[in-house]
Amino acid sequence: MAGSKNVHVWNEQNFPLEVLQASGPVLVDFTATWCGPCRLLAPVIEELADKYAGKIKVGKVDIDASPGLAAKYGVRSVPTVMLFEAGAKKASHVGVAKLDKLVALAGL
Repeated sequence: MAGSKNVHVWNEQNFPLEVLQASGPVLVDFTATWCGPCRLLAPVIEELADKYAGKIKVGKVDIDASPGLAAKYGVRSVPTVMLFEAGAKKASHVGVAKLDKLVALAGL
């Protein structure tokens, strides 16, 4: 699912450690393999991950593989991108977005 070495893949098992206990900001792309807009967003997510490597951790959660996470964070539509800091959701965006929108969302 991830085309960049800087885009992690998270699930219900590794999300608490990788996202909620991360030392810095984390951008999470809630996605699904069947979702056309998600495929449009994927290269933008990869570009952000590569361009800001070391400043922000970036990854994806497949909502079909991890429905508990989607439910916990109220994901009703994909793609949904959320910013987490210090274990809490700080911001979110639903739908396809350009790089500058995600950069602003992440505060980079």
